[in-house]
Amino acid sequence: MPARVPALDEIVKDGLNGAEVNVGGFVPSPHCHVDLLLTSHTARDEYLGLFEEKGVKLAGINTSGNPVSPLPDAGPRHDYDLRRAIKLAEKLGVKEIVCMSGAPGSDPYARYPSWVVNPWDGTYLEILDYQFSVLKPYWQEMDKRAQDAGVKLAWELHPHNTIFTPQQFLNVIDDWGTKNIGVNMDPSHLFWQGVDVIESVKLLGEHILHVHAKDTTIEPGVATRGVLDPEFERWSDDEDSRYPSAMFHYCTSHKKDPAWRFTHVGFGHDVDWWSEFLTEIAAINPDMNVSIEHEDEKYSQEEGLRLGAETLIAAAQQAQV
Repeated sequence: MPARVPALDEIVKDGLNGAEVNVGGFVPSPHCHVDLLLTSHTARDEYLGLFEEKGVKLAGINTSGNPVSPLPDAGPRHDYDLRRAIKLAEKLGVKEIVCMSGAPGSDPYARYPSWVVNPWDGTYLEILDYQFSVLKPYWQEMDKRAQDAGVKLAWELHPHNTIFTPQQFLNVIDDWGTKNIGVNMDPSHLFWQGVDVIESVKLLGEHILHVHAKDTTIEPGVATRGVLDPEFERWSDDEDSRYPSAMFHYCTSHKKDPAWRFTHVGFGHDVDWWSEFLTEIAAINPDMNVSIEHEDEKYSQEEGLRLGAETLIAAAQQAQV
């Protein structure tokens, strides 16, 4: 088995010049000792020095989770992670925090989060009314904290969150009056929903603060499963093979014939598509941070990153920037 290459060296080897680092939420924080960096100026200088030495920009921090979940092993922890991420971003001079709007429970007594897909039945509209009564004051507070810290919060429009479409995002931001909350544009989450990504980029414009480069393929199983396919495999009995989504909850995996799946950049959509996408992003901000997010189960982290980098670099060279 080949020796593992340190993360920053891997990034440089693949021709990339920036890195987004996770600091909490659903994903652990193996590359960022948050407690130490919050309390030690020397540790922060040394940490930033690692990036400077490699010529790599610290392009954002990530704490995507469900900070409003009623689950005691998820909501409080993810809320704690987000609050600390805002403080850490200010201290590190990082301007963008990737996160999610989250999904509260269906009512004040709910034990689990609830995702309302389509409230054609008025009962579900009542659930949304309650959820927005939770989300609005929470994110108004986080927005104020972000303003005070001089950072922006970039939501992933990911299904399972209460706010998961571009138009929905614009509606709530206009209603809430927040100033430092925008969008992390991840095409993979919109492909899954059947949303036109290019039109969404044009619609959102300067609300886009950060980009995740991740691809999606719609698989043959969609013919009988549909894109809202609820059939996933349960987590493994082997604790070492599980991927936690909270302290005592775990991620599932696709069936063998799924309706859709996340793939490496360039597999679902070719260089021409990604070139058009980058052209539209550059029209909003030519210095936009674009982070490769690898979730293709068929490839290792290293191989998925390399393939994604090849596609993005080729697309950037072709893009009308």
